[in-house]
Amino acid sequence: MRTAALGPAQRAEALAGMAERELDVLVVGAGVVGAGTALDAATRGLSTGLVEARDWASGTSSRSSKLIHGGLRYLEMLDFALVREALKERGLLLERLAPHLVKPVPFLYPLQHKGWERLYAGSGVALYDVMSMARGHGRGLPGHRHLTRRHALRVAPCLKKDALVGALQYYDAQMDDARYVATLVRTAASYGARVANRARVTGFLREGERVVGARVQDVEGGGEYEVRAKQVVNATGVWTDDTQAMVGERGQFHVRASKGIHLVVPKDRIHSTTGLILRTEKSVLFVIPWGRHWIVGTTDTDWDLDKAHPAASSADIDYLLEHVNSVLAVPLTRDDVEGVYAGLRPLLAGESDATSKLSREHTVAHPVPGLVVVAGGKYTTYRVMAKDAVDEAVHALDQRVADCVTEDVPLLGAEGYRALWNARARTAARTGLHVARLEHLLNRYGSLTQEILDLIAEDSSLGAPLPGAEDYLRAEVVYAASHEGARHLDDVLTRRTRISIETFDRGTRSAREAARLMAPVLGWDEERIEREVRHYEKRVEAERESQRQPDDRTADAARLGAPDIVPL
Repeated sequence: MRTAALGPAQRAEALAGMAERELDVLVVGAGVVGAGTALDAATRGLSTGLVEARDWASGTSSRSSKLIHGGLRYLEMLDFALVREALKERGLLLERLAPHLVKPVPFLYPLQHKGWERLYAGSGVALYDVMSMARGHGRGLPGHRHLTRRHALRVAPCLKKDALVGALQYYDAQMDDARYVATLVRTAASYGARVANRARVTGFLREGERVVGARVQDVEGGGEYEVRAKQVVNATGVWTDDTQAMVGERGQFHVRASKGIHLVVPKDRIHSTTGLILRTEKSVLFVIPWGRHWIVGTTDTDWDLDKAHPAASSADIDYLLEHVNSVLAVPLTRDDVEGVYAGLRPLLAGESDATSKLSREHTVAHPVPGLVVVAGGKYTTYRVMAKDAVDEAVHALDQRVADCVTEDVPLLGAEGYRALWNARARTAARTGLHVARLEHLLNRYGSLTQEILDLIAEDSSLGAPLPGAEDYLRAEVVYAASHEGARHLDDVLTRRTRISIETFDRGTRSAREAARLMAPVLGWDEERIEREVRHYEKRVEAERESQRQPDDRTADAARLGAPDIVPL
């Protein structure tokens, strides 16, 4: 299998190739479900196309809590099937499919009541571990343990002494959600899928009642393509209803958006060796280890405003700070917040008025001939959603198609990752990079790290840290544009890296240097570099302004003050 590079030339070839001959499957939307669907279809031997109006994972799939988890709180709702399915997927990702991207993470659950709460919560966590082991994919994670208050405070000295009477500690897993999707897209391309971002579906092709493809606009180049396909899969998440409207069908279900926001704070602001999970009156609140930072989230509120740029209001930030400070000995303030991001969960409407009670299970439907819709679900179970979507599409294909094989298809970078990890000290000595740098690269690219090292071998200046964001190498910016489909500065600072939420300046200090590194790959001149930098700076200021507003409507209006660099 060749390793696909997603540079400008490959994008142009993919768009032209999709229009040349009829595909078996065209997937619309490159979040985690759409990317997973493209990989599933391609690995069954189907000719496959994947188009995305903006960037890979630019919606929900880059703005999650970045957890791969079974959904401990769904046990409380007695949704055993969903938890069992998610735990199996968690194990597959950790052990087989993406060990370079998905990592174990510990959580401490403070107990506030003596006796009954330890029994109640402990039984739930024990069942969680047992269900994980029963699927045969949980042996890589330590089991839960009961802690006294004294022991819990040693593990998490940040907690107020009166905030707990004891604690439980258990393990789940985490990943960089946007990086995971970018890797998923490249893996699909490596198995033959034609993939293109900044390629927007403007309408569907029809023959009578049947959908036979889509009109796809090259948002950047300006051309339009007619892409014909035997089956089209709508995997557009919170945009599902909008996409369905193009065929005059809302469909058999409705997708409702729930906004969740997260704060990013430096590691030294919360003194703990473990993540935290806290109960709130509406849901749960996580404090998640994130390299040299913590992620604090999330909220759960209905959202009916702009879907492309959901805004975090001042009230959202205050809500999170108030709840996390209720247990912290040294409270967080606004000045401690490095980054803020907001995302929308695509929830299947109908079961409850409260978004936190809506189903996280997914649905697949065939509303009109030739069009499959997949919606709902959660990040952890994307592979199952993709399988179900392709299974539905295959029913309508007049050919024999192999069963799903993605349970045994590692993502790019997984093969050989553990061997390279074991040899990281030798590699560091050979390349002159610090071993910590090698660890950083291996946990972002796995065995594809060699491609980064090749760039540095050709130009040693790329082995230096990016100014203003020293956690990342200059080579990673070049690689994002040449191999991972990054088309704009925003793509690199927000999704290929996390500089936009990991620095107090939100990436503005790194912007100009990053744009100059991207320029040779993407053919930018000085004027284009300036345009990219100005747009990014305006975006950051609009986000900051939205976070000073008191409510959703004023925050949304402030955020929309910075238009997209490529209008849709």
